[in-house]
Amino acid sequence: MQSNTKDIKSVVKRDAFEYPVMESFYTIQGEGKFQGHAAYFIRLGGCDVGCHWCDVKESWPVDTHPIKTVAELVKEASAHPGRIVVITGGEPLMHDLNPLTEALQEAGFRTHIETSGVGKQITGIWDWVCFSPKKFKEPNPAIFPLVNELKVVIFHPSDIVWSETWTNKLPAKSLWLMQPEWSKQADMNPLIVQFVKENPRWQISVQTHKFLQIP
Repeated sequence: MQSNTKDIKSVVKRDAFEYPVMESFYTIQGEGKFQGHAAYFIRLGGCDVGCHWCDVKESWPVDTHPIKTVAELVKEASAHPGRIVVITGGEPLMHDLNPLTEALQEAGFRTHIETSGVGKQITGIWDWVCFSPKKFKEPNPAIFPLVNELKVVIFHPSDIVWSETWTNKLPAKSLWLMQPEWSKQADMNPLIVQFVKENPRWQISVQTHKFLQIP
């Protein structure tokens, strides 16, 4: 009986854990391996990386967004038939993601993360880790063995060479993706296409959700 009481208290505490949530929405994953799949996105507030081409700079402050509990987020995600939840930001690893991912998995969801890997601690229980490193801040090396997908945003031709500096740090089965920065496609696309033709271990990711004009 004491064990059951302790377990119940632990779940209640977990479900009351809070996060700053800039937005959450049900849509189609537009990028990477799971492009085209229905997914529920949870965009957490807070980011200290500071990419100048970021398209969600409003996510950077950690203290200007509504606060939601784990229980609220799981309930909202469960209102939709898709069973992939993508936790993104901002930089989601600024937060302890263990309570949220544990509850989501118990509710039958796959848990995916999109991260630059710069968190002081790598938290969460993950089915898919998309690692998108940034030149502006070094990642925590603890992310490397967990990576399923390397996604490098190509803003400048030098980013193509820089992309290759990460591959020997990652699991052998990880996917390697180059994605043109949206505003630089005209210049970067031909370079990326040529590189991938010469280096077929790499693949191209495009932001299909922007072509579809959905979130």
